[in-house]
Amino acid sequence: MQLQFACAISIDRCSRTRRAPPAAPGSVGVDLYVSPSPSSFEVLDPHDPTLSRHATHLFKKTNEYLQGEIASGGDHYLLLEDINRLAITKYTDLRNLAVNLNRTLVDYNEAYITTIRPLLAQVDDIDEMVAKLEENAHRLDGYTKQLKTRVRELYGTK
Repeated sequence: MQLQFACAISIDRCSRTRRAPPAAPGSVGVDLYVSPSPSSFEVLDPHDPTLSRHATHLFKKTNEYLQGEIASGGDHYLLLEDINRLAITKYTDLRNLAVNLNRTLVDYNEAYITTIRPLLAQVDDIDEMVAKLEENAHRLDGYTKQLKTRVRELYGTK
């Protein structure tokens, strides 16, 4: 059996129902209740108290859920603000540390150039003089040994 529904719906404003036009022969007519209001809840219309209670419960739970989502979004935002503050503090501390290290390094370089380098040059000069003195001492030692042998040869003492 093939069912045919009429597509044209007329609105009977007095009864607030939409009724299909008279059905064609061999078709089945359907009465549909459709409210002209965009809201599905009409204050004056009788409604099921259980359905109303469940709808109210649903709206409360939905409200709680959405409030929780909003609160958690706010909490996440506050957490991000705290993390940003800590990161700013940390990077400021690291920047200050780098500036202090750079200043100390510059001071050490200046101290090396002005104080340590001349002292190291003096140490190098003293080292060269000591090396020459050692060389002269070895030569003098060799010369005294030669003299000693000549003197022994001349005087014949051993």
